[in-house]
Amino acid sequence: MPRPIKASIHTAALAHNLDVARRHAPNSKVWAVVKANAYGHGIENAYPGLRDADGFGLLDLEEAVRLRELGWAGPVLLLEGFFKPEDLAIVDKYGLTTTVHSDEQLRMLETTRLTKPLNIQLKMNSGMNRLGFAPERFRAAWERARAITGVSQIVLMTHFSDADGERGIAHQMETFERGACDVPGERSLSNSAATLFHPAAHGAWVRPGIMLYGSSPKGLEVTAAQLDLQPTQTLEAELIGIQDVPAGGSVGYGSSFVAQTPMRVGTVACGYADGYPRVAPTGTPILVDGVRTRTVGRVSMDMLSVDLTPVPQARVGASVTLWGRGLCIDEVAASAGTLGYELMCAVARRVPIHAV
Repeated sequence: MPRPIKASIHTAALAHNLDVARRHAPNSKVWAVVKANAYGHGIENAYPGLRDADGFGLLDLEEAVRLRELGWAGPVLLLEGFFKPEDLAIVDKYGLTTTVHSDEQLRMLETTRLTKPLNIQLKMNSGMNRLGFAPERFRAAWERARAITGVSQIVLMTHFSDADGERGIAHQMETFERGACDVPGERSLSNSAATLFHPAAHGAWVRPGIMLYGSSPKGLEVTAAQLDLQPTQTLEAELIGIQDVPAGGSVGYGSSFVAQTPMRVGTVACGYADGYPRVAPTGTPILVDGVRTRTVGRVSMDMLSVDLTPVPQARVGASVTLWGRGLCIDEVAASAGTLGYELMCAVARRVPIHAV
């Protein structure tokens, strides 16, 4: 018998969140970002809910090919571009769009013969200092790209570092406008946070990622519910054991939790080997039979413990929601000192996952 744990992907919620992105950027086309296997949801599971996007953005050639095999004939954007000259054969074969952010990539394009026109997104480093051409070199990079036989449309691209924070995007927009002055082309600038909070940066394309999966780029500061975002991934398990712990009794490795009074403690078939954060402390929210309670003690590899005081009726086999419908993933992430992004992506391969 399989362990009683599963992840459910909510197709209708994905479609709803895509609509939210469109409402915030009504004059822009939408790249639905499905990198990291659709943020841990699975490309195959996410595709039905996001197929009304104008294009898909991802990193891996393998994932791009999977989209084509699912029947997607529209634009597919490689957000980091290609890495070796032989990658361009796959880009060409499957009609992909690629980011170009370096001289090395331009050199590879200059020395490769393609069979069909190639659309590119030319990336500027406007202040995040990861990828992209420096602002003062952007015009020259565009001129060089334009001269390459086979390069068709050139979209101007950058990425914001602080669209979800107090610093905002003004400093990067100023840099981008200076570097792209008089450079023609559509613009692709906005991640989820900029799509939601900075309409002046929307441009021809927006690139929502985390918001499509029901998590807020601002975490609990501006919640997913306040943004009308619906959870798209529910991680569920069951109670597989119950212990009566006396006052003074400890729970879990290291005896980090000690009962102050007699209490019932449930054992859940989920641990860090399933993708639940090991660093989640006592008090992390969790649902048992739909009732909110808390974790107690350390998370172990295959199990974690919960306080059953608010759920006296709970028995072995009771349903447990780790995050998702009824419990915002951002709450769990905040308790563990991380982000909803990481929790989604960390769900282990051993956890059965399916679309509903």
